[in-house]
Amino acid sequence: MAFPFRSSLLAAACVSGAAALVPATAAMAATAAAADAYPSRPIRLIVAYPTGGISDTVARALGERLSAQMGTSVVVENKAGAGGSIGIDAVAKAAPDGYTLGFAATSPLTLNPHVGRVNYDPQKDVAPVMSVMYSPVLVVGTSAFSGKSFADVVGQASAKPGSVRWATSGLGTVGHVVLEQVRQKSKADIVLIPYKGAGQQMNDALGGQFEVMSTNASPVLSQHMQAGRLRALAVGAPRRLESLPAVPTLAELGYPKANLSSTFGVFAPGKTPAAIINRLNAELNKALAEPEVHERLLKGGEVPTGGTPAQFAKAIREESAENARIVKEAGIKAD
Repeated sequence: MAFPFRSSLLAAACVSGAAALVPATAAMAATAAAADAYPSRPIRLIVAYPTGGISDTVARALGERLSAQMGTSVVVENKAGAGGSIGIDAVAKAAPDGYTLGFAATSPLTLNPHVGRVNYDPQKDVAPVMSVMYSPVLVVGTSAFSGKSFADVVGQASAKPGSVRWATSGLGTVGHVVLEQVRQKSKADIVLIPYKGAGQQMNDALGGQFEVMSTNASPVLSQHMQAGRLRALAVGAPRRLESLPAVPTLAELGYPKANLSSTFGVFAPGKTPAAIINRLNAELNKALAEPEVHERLLKGGEVPTGGTPAQFAKAIREESAENARIVKEAGIKAD
């Protein structure tokens, strides 16, 4: 038996579906064509921190390699402030065409939204491209600290409450989270001294304005430690650093929740086509493998990473969930 009515509906549905498929296919073809032609003009790489720091140095080294590999200029632009959130916000609001990228720590996506307000959706507005490195967090003693080890930090603060001042580069930073985890576990009365950036923190550390600080690894820090002006007491890292084999990790010292490091990577606007993300990821992995770039990271105390966009995105989700728990438990708030 024939069902002319149903057949007519089916035919209409097929025609309608075919008509709907045309613009979708055209859009896919246009995206593929754009990816094939990419890049056809200069790429802007926004560094979410000031000039002269390790993130700026690494970003510029990657930019040089990308320029050589991709046949276009890469213009590095520094947009510092709010713990990296200003730079990431600029990336989030840029056109999703692969011509604006960002270099930053993951904290503007995984930590800052939990301690204060940000003007972007960390899950939708920013696309992870590749993890570049992790930067260990070092706990360092200054000339004002009379102790010799990390155990002396806790011991002195417990015996004489308020006698140990611990400086961080800002409220709600990874270094601040490290301190809060140490205070929570040890119950020691350690005084928080929050700065508004690592520059003044370092200057005051050299002047002995406080006993201890937590800060990311950098060539400048390494120079001061080698000269004996500062002394490494502990490190937040998955394992001991090759450059500081005698310095224990915070996990080894009994503070696994404080054993934190900062992961840095490259990001794109949230709706950037997957084909462009994958092209950039391949080029960045190639650049990171270059001996000159690799050695520059190691000399600064950083650890090269690399990997796929999916791996980076997964790590960011997990880090954000863990930071949300830590911030809630410690009651951490930004300015």
